[in-house]
Amino acid sequence: MPTLSDKAVRHWFITGASGGLGRHLTEHALQRGDRVTATVRRPAALQDLRETFGDRLTVETLDVTRSTDIDKVIAKTLRSAPVDIVVNNAGYAVVGAAEEMTVEQIRDQIEVLLLAPMLITRAFLQPMREQGGGRIIQISSMGGQIGTPTHSSYHAGKWGLEGFTESVSREVADFDIHLTLVEPGATRTGFASALRYTTESTPYRDNAVGRTRRYLETADESVFTGDPAKLAAAIHDTTRHPNPPLRLALGSDTYNAVHTALTERLTALETQKELAASVAFAH
Repeated sequence: MPTLSDKAVRHWFITGASGGLGRHLTEHALQRGDRVTATVRRPAALQDLRETFGDRLTVETLDVTRSTDIDKVIAKTLRSAPVDIVVNNAGYAVVGAAEEMTVEQIRDQIEVLLLAPMLITRAFLQPMREQGGGRIIQISSMGGQIGTPTHSSYHAGKWGLEGFTESVSREVADFDIHLTLVEPGATRTGFASALRYTTESTPYRDNAVGRTRRYLETADESVFTGDPAKLAAAIHDTTRHPNPPLRLALGSDTYNAVHTALTERLTALETQKELAASVAFAH
């Protein structure tokens, strides 16, 4: 049986494809001759690609917070053709102190960033297992490895996605299903302009939360170094690799921030070695 990387035309399923990295991935895959089912909330956003690539692009309207709609769209997609590569890309961030966030804001963050990718991943495991393999790309973030003030719910979703993906990757390794967590840094995708904000409260106005909020409110994406077209090409390349990495750090800012965070955590862990051993039963 030919491997996924040997297939001339592969079928992608990409969520959140109306703009940003999702659109770049969709366009890149189509330009390489593949077929794409792209889910969006605004179907007209991909009209130009439909006109260029014809029936190799299928656009489905999907709100990933509606689990019944997820099931319907995936079932329809699989009836049309087997899916080789899934990209869980849909996402956004709420900015503000954890204390300022409403229950609805927290719940929506977790539904979009964690629950939806979990449900979509689960829905494709059986068909991929039965067809002999597949790839699932989870668009995480350097925020899946580090924590910054104002992004507590965002980090909860991304850190949760990382743990879920690492676990599932070990469950399905025998079936030639590979999962990869993509961890971009600051990328010029319009993400900053789409941020949603909590109602600011006085206690947090002048501390780290307020300073971060002010920076993001006035951020100029021209200082972001990540090129979404290059990210899309790098992600595409990993889907051709027979043994892709579990985590793919994209951006020097990601590399530097994650390297610092992991070093600090390892250093802190080393100081607890004797204490960790001290809680065992005495023999």
